[in-house]
Amino acid sequence: MRRHHGGPAPGDRDSENGWEVARLLGGTAPDGVRMAGFRDRASVGLDMQVLPQPVVVVVIGLGDDPLTVESATAHRPLRSFVAALSPGPARIRGENVECVEVCLPPLAAHAVLGVSPRELDGSVNGLEDLWGRHARHLREQLTDTTTWQERLMLTDAFLARRAASTPPVSPEVAAAWDTIVARRGRVRVAGLAASLGWSRKRLWSRFTDQIGLTPKRAAMLVRFDHAARALCAGENADSVAAACGYADQSHLHRDVTALAGCTPRALADRSTSAG
Repeated sequence: MRRHHGGPAPGDRDSENGWEVARLLGGTAPDGVRMAGFRDRASVGLDMQVLPQPVVVVVIGLGDDPLTVESATAHRPLRSFVAALSPGPARIRGENVECVEVCLPPLAAHAVLGVSPRELDGSVNGLEDLWGRHARHLREQLTDTTTWQERLMLTDAFLARRAASTPPVSPEVAAAWDTIVARRGRVRVAGLAASLGWSRKRLWSRFTDQIGLTPKRAAMLVRFDHAARALCAGENADSVAAACGYADQSHLHRDVTALAGCTPRALADRSTSAG
């Protein structure tokens, strides 16, 4: 599982820190979906601070011990869960962790989740609360399967079936999201709406319903994602603020504090100490 914006390199094993990591070879799930299997081979335990990202995260726990998820909206043990496009940082703790993690871009999340992302309200929810018996059945299948590639292929097929049975987001909303991503969050909502031939109010309503965030908040999250990666890579706050489209360093400071729960300097220092 990813700490901040880093994590193990693709491969079957990450022996350096005691985690076994598997990636899917191929797959048919919607574009942009990433998934991996994780097993705590060395019983090192998991205590990980995670940052908001422009993806919806689904974790399917395969072990007997639940994970403890601590966020602004939840503090509960969950074996499997879905974390919406989150408004703030979270902490995940667990012992003897074995799980499949799926990262869904918002355009795919709308179809795969089977509900409007807006209904998740930026929170962490139990997967069974969302998918019911389908979540239980998938977990049972994954638990009974012995190899990671088989597990990931089962998960991939499950996601593809769900996506195929749900209407996609509207072309205008998809275009708005793609523009926000392509411009790294450096967009104005009024200009974005005009480019689609929509009013600002219509874009705000349709985008929020199908993506789960307002266009302005989505742009803020995408911009923050790039800034956080740069800060964690060791770049200084002045250059990050300029490169990522912030008005000034104070603007960067406000967004990082709101989304990461710490200052830009603390985020960079925390990443260095974790790495």
